[in-house]
Amino acid sequence: MTPETVIVFMQQAMQVTLLLLAALLAPVLIVGLLVSVFQAATQINEMTLSFVPKLIAAALVFVIGGPWMLQLMVNYTRNLIESIPGLIG
Repeated sequence: MTPETVIVFMQQAMQVTLLLLAALLAPVLIVGLLVSVFQAATQINEMTLSFVPKLIAAALVFVIGGPWMLQLMVNYTRNLIESIPGLIG
């Protein structure tokens, strides 16, 4: 296995990780920003008011985008495992 091969695999792993994290963090960030604006406008400083909507948004992302996320991870893992014989021989 050459250093270039390792770099390619690590680059693909980082791309998959960034896609999965961006898909989860972007909606949660937007919900957190909206809740913060609401809290600033109404001067309500309740911690659960900021936590619960973000938790619900994360759960919705997992429900809606979960199959896509799982398929992305399975494809990466399958490609990684299928490339093992070519790396050894």
